[in-house]
Amino acid sequence: MPTALLFPGQGSQTADMRQLVRDVFPELLERAVDAVGEDPFDRVGDGTRFAQPALYCASVALWTRAGSPHADFVAGHSLGELGALVAGHSLSIEDGLRLAARRGRVMQDVAASQPVGGMLALLGDEETARRIAVAHDLTVANDNAPGQLVVSGPEADLEAAAREAKVERLKAMRLAVSGAFHTKAMAPALPEFRAALDEIPVEASKVPVFSSITARPFEDVRGELAAALVRPVRWRETLLALRDRGVERFVEVGPGKVLKGLVRRTLPDVEARVLAAPEVAHA
Repeated sequence: MPTALLFPGQGSQTADMRQLVRDVFPELLERAVDAVGEDPFDRVGDGTRFAQPALYCASVALWTRAGSPHADFVAGHSLGELGALVAGHSLSIEDGLRLAARRGRVMQDVAASQPVGGMLALLGDEETARRIAVAHDLTVANDNAPGQLVVSGPEADLEAAAREAKVERLKAMRLAVSGAFHTKAMAPALPEFRAALDEIPVEASKVPVFSSITARPFEDVRGELAAALVRPVRWRETLLALRDRGVERFVEVGPGKVLKGLVRRTLPDVEARVLAAPEVAHA
C-alpha cells in the first residue's frame, strides 16, 4: 500500500518527549542541549526557541525507534519539514537539529522585537472564517483541513476576530505561540536562517519529500525552507497532492496525533495512524 510519513509541526509537543529522546537517542538529547544552550525540554512552554528543537528531536527519536522506516513519500508540517528531510536522507539528523534550533531562536527573537502577535485557529464554516480573516487584516497562515484554518497577525486583531468568530458560531482557539508566524512579519528572520542553511550540506532525497508551502516535492531545499518562515502552510493541499500520487496510508511520526486527525478530516477514505515501534511503514 503506498505510504507517506508525516512529521508534525509546533503544537504537537507532549510532556513525555524528554523521556522518549533520552531512552531512544540519548546522544541527540545531549546535542540538543548544546545546540540550544540549555535543555529545551525543560522550557518547551517558554517559546518557540525551545519548542521547535524539542519537537524535532522527539519526532526523529520516534522514527529511529521504529527502525528508521522508509516510505514512498514524506512530508512535514512547517517545522516538521526538517524531520521529513531527514527521513528522506536529504539532511543529516545533526544538521536538522542545528536548523531546528536556529529556526526556533530567530523566529522567537523576531517575534519579541515586534508588537505582540500570535495565531488563532478558526474551526467551523470555512467561508465565514476567511471573511473574518479578511475583515481583520489577518493572514491565513495554515490551511490545515476542511473547516480548520489558522490565522496570524497582531494581538488586537486576533482578539477582535475571536469575538466575531464567537458571534458567528465558530470555535476560536488561540495557539501557544507568541508571533505572527508564516506571515511577512517573520521576514527579519530570513537573513540569519538563510545563512544557517548555507552552512548545511543538502543531499538529493531518496524519496519525494513534499514541501508544505508548495504542496509539491522540494526542488530547492534551502530556498523553500527559508520561504516557509513567511509563507502559509498549505497542508490540506499537500495531503490532497499525496493522495493524487496514490498514497493510501498516512503515518504520523510525532509525539501527538494532530496530523492523524487532519488526514481524517481531509481524506476520510484513507488509512491514517501514528507510527508504532518497531515498524516498517513501507519496505
